[in-house]
Amino acid sequence: MVKHDVKDLKLAPKGRLRMEWSQRSMPVLNSIKVRFAKEKPLKGIRIAACLHVTTETGNLMETLKLGGADVRLTASNPLSTQDDLAAALVVYHGIPVFSIKGEDHATYYRHIHSALDLKPHVTMDDGADLVSIIHTKRQELLKDIIGGTEETTTGVIRLKSMARHGVLRYPIIAVNDAQTKHFFDNRYGTGQSTLDGIIRATNVLLAGSIFVIAGYGWCGRGLAMRAQGAGARVIVTEVNPLKAIEAVMDGYDVLPMAEAARLGDVFVTVTGDKSVINGAHFRKMKDGAIVANSGHFNVEIDIPALEKMATSRKIIRDFVEEFTLADGRKIYLLGEGRLINLAAAEGHPAMVMDMSFANQALGIVHLIRNAASLENKVYPVPEEIDRDIARMKLKTMGIRIDRLTPEQNKYLAEWQEGT
Repeated sequence: MVKHDVKDLKLAPKGRLRMEWSQRSMPVLNSIKVRFAKEKPLKGIRIAACLHVTTETGNLMETLKLGGADVRLTASNPLSTQDDLAAALVVYHGIPVFSIKGEDHATYYRHIHSALDLKPHVTMDDGADLVSIIHTKRQELLKDIIGGTEETTTGVIRLKSMARHGVLRYPIIAVNDAQTKHFFDNRYGTGQSTLDGIIRATNVLLAGSIFVIAGYGWCGRGLAMRAQGAGARVIVTEVNPLKAIEAVMDGYDVLPMAEAARLGDVFVTVTGDKSVINGAHFRKMKDGAIVANSGHFNVEIDIPALEKMATSRKIIRDFVEEFTLADGRKIYLLGEGRLINLAAAEGHPAMVMDMSFANQALGIVHLIRNAASLENKVYPVPEEIDRDIARMKLKTMGIRIDRLTPEQNKYLAEWQEGT
């Protein structure tokens, strides 16, 4: 048995069945898996992965192992682990997993160190925690590292800041920025899975409610679309004037959070920044307001301010904590302010993660093959990989598209021909 720290190995049979179910919706990754098993492009490569431990991630781990890699997996969020899947990876695939849903802060970081004890050549991050720990506390590992990948917007922001300040010590592929990732994962994945988490946690009716979304990036766009589709009146708060205009043109109300706080029934933050909802906003909220986060870190909601304002608090449902304020109003915080789509639900649908994790798998191969020419910067997924994944996805959906004719290609490449 491989070294591991999971909740219960007896959960493995259920995890294996759920992993089989998700595989049915991941045809692109499945095709890469077949290729990897034959070609072994990752032979001899050690990979430490800090990702949400879900059935979709399980399929990615299996793909990497079949490609010849030695893999260890830990969670990128204390509440995002599916314990049955973690057990299945250990029991049926021999992959060391260090992850338990609901683990405390100390255990979370102990698990990260356990994954890094592999002395990886490649890091896979969803939030840049591996990179941060390596650069601050495990610098002895840097000599073996070829490069890394980053899955989410928040992590890419952190890594680009490191590169900008000249402290990033190895190259990173920003998987998040691939069009086949953020156009679909962030928009359609976050849009659906966030509502799924809110409804599972609360069983509230969204139709007729006022739904406030902080941030109108790709995640905010997807969430607004889905909330409106469920019958909610959507209010968007923004700091970027271009995104604010886009939200207005898409048919949503746009207000400062100070005004939206008085109106909202449900609030969701998807900004990647801290204290987007703070004490001043809590003081204005209606009795019964529901507050959730779908950004990577729980700092988007100023939870310490809410705790300080509350005269009492209790867990009233799974993943729902009731805070009673001095004037008797009650505010409900979902999933400890962590990613509600993973805390209370199952994260993004497998069909969406198919493309995201295809980018991860092919991005790692690109890193290894081009290591000698890469600097300590954050690089986009190469356009040819992005397009190949899109083509593979269309093929699996039974969709065909046109191709440019030689005449059309020539026209696009020249400037002489005008009207």
